[in-house]
Amino acid sequence: MSIASASVQSSRRAATRRLRSVELTGPEGRLEAVVNEGSVTARCAALICHPHPEGGGTLHNKVVYRAMKALNAPQFELEWPVLRFNFRGTGRSEGKHHGQDEADDVLAALSWLENEFALPIVLAGFSFGAAMALRACVGSGTAVRAIAALGLPTQAEGRVYHYSFLKNLSLPKLFLSGDCDQYAPQAVLEAIVDAAADPKQMVLVPGADHFFSGQLEAMQRELLSWLKEQAL
Repeated sequence: MSIASASVQSSRRAATRRLRSVELTGPEGRLEAVVNEGSVTARCAALICHPHPEGGGTLHNKVVYRAMKALNAPQFELEWPVLRFNFRGTGRSEGKHHGQDEADDVLAALSWLENEFALPIVLAGFSFGAAMALRACVGSGTAVRAIAALGLPTQAEGRVYHYSFLKNLSLPKLFLSGDCDQYAPQAVLEAIVDAAADPKQMVLVPGADHFFSGQLEAMQRELLSWLKEQAL
């Protein structure tokens, strides 16, 4: 490798590693957020939404972090800029947790990401974040080109999730869960996916629970494989 080539690669890695704190304007005030900068040649930008705040979910959740690495880190080749934020009432984000209106927080984050990078957007979410990400895209007219729902819940801690709106969501969708997900029995998740509009794909990671415990690398591989199939 030439010195010039090494310098270019080093610069790209440094850009990808750069973490920048930002403040988004949400429906109920400030939303705390961070963006991992990507390559100057990135073809997409990404937003990843965290799990339920009442279960300790924040933008620093390990599944959210590992998904970010898959989309941003040089070794995974995409090197996209990735935004993570805290839902209302979480961390330093203003407002109060609602349970449904957080979909509007997702829209606020998407608007910031589109204005900041002017790139097609891939939207992902884990658990509650997946539910809010999907809901945000129904009829919203965003720049989202594909959605990855990681560990999409059907019921958890007394909360029940309904997804009849997915019949109207024609964006490419990945439903990526563990086959031992305690918050989404396989048969129930299959019924949700079957009722959703095309295009869609369901992938179950063998031996993985809701949190992909011990299977985070497998989650990353499946997510990357699907994204590459979308030719984004």
